[in-house]
Amino acid sequence: MMTNEMLNSEQPSLFQQKYAGFWIRFWAFVIDFLMVSAISGIFIKPVFRLVDIAINKPFAFLFSPYKIAVLLLLLLYFILMTKLAGQTVGKMIMGIRVVKLNGENLDWSTVLFREGIGRFISQMLWIPYLLVLFTPKKAALHDIFADTAVVHERVYEEMKMVENSAPEQHQLQEDPGI
Repeated sequence: MMTNEMLNSEQPSLFQQKYAGFWIRFWAFVIDFLMVSAISGIFIKPVFRLVDIAINKPFAFLFSPYKIAVLLLLLLYFILMTKLAGQTVGKMIMGIRVVKLNGENLDWSTVLFREGIGRFISQMLWIPYLLVLFTPKKAALHDIFADTAVVHERVYEEMKMVENSAPEQHQLQEDPGI
């Protein structure tokens, strides 16, 4: 593991943050899902019971008003946490964060697109989350849509210098062993 102090003492241009893989992102999502479930159970469910709206009775597309409210809460949670902190509570606990691939700060349009539209599609289908297993930057569908990545906060990968066929030309390449 490479710390910021070690990174600054060496050549920082030869290191990059390591992309977060499927399992660490999965456990972060489980933590976030538990957070949303807790918030829902404390605030939304009592309101539905107080107003006497059925929680389990679907009305369209097998969604109940309660499930729609929870889905909106989930999207709002991911949008606000990602924009304001760059990470959700689950990502904070797991030590990962969302970054733009071009290195700029996350803006509202990127976050709304990634967490709103992209995550809605991923939530409905679940299969797009599996793309993390197969893409080089471990990107899910909503990352691909928004040109973002999820990286470890304090883990860096060394980029090795590889010689091309032409002399005196070098290319940076990731070292998956680190």
